[in-house]
Amino acid sequence: MAANMSLKKNEMPVQDPNVRNHNFSEVALGYSEETALDEAMRCLNCKNMPCVSGCPVNIHIPAFIEKIKEGDFEGAYQVISKSSSLPAVCGRVCPQETQCLSLIHI
Repeated sequence: MAANMSLKKNEMPVQDPNVRNHNFSEVALGYSEETALDEAMRCLNCKNMPCVSGCPVNIHIPAFIEKIKEGDFEGAYQVISKSSSLPAVCGRVCPQETQCLSLIHI
């Protein structure tokens, strides 16, 4: 599988505001498997891993992304679970928009 060198992040599908203002369901609907794989291919495998040092609980994000690339979503969950017993909370507070080099526009 070839790397996705696009600087454009895949947008996360979300509930329409007129729908979500009438329920307590998740706002973010999550990626499809295809989109998750495409997004994982954007990882640059940085030597210094700023994503790990920038993570509040030091999740080994490159290992997580590698599992996603393999289509091993249970394995990806297990990588997160080694450092956090609350992965859904981590997903909400993760500052990935500012720490991942593949998101920095040149």
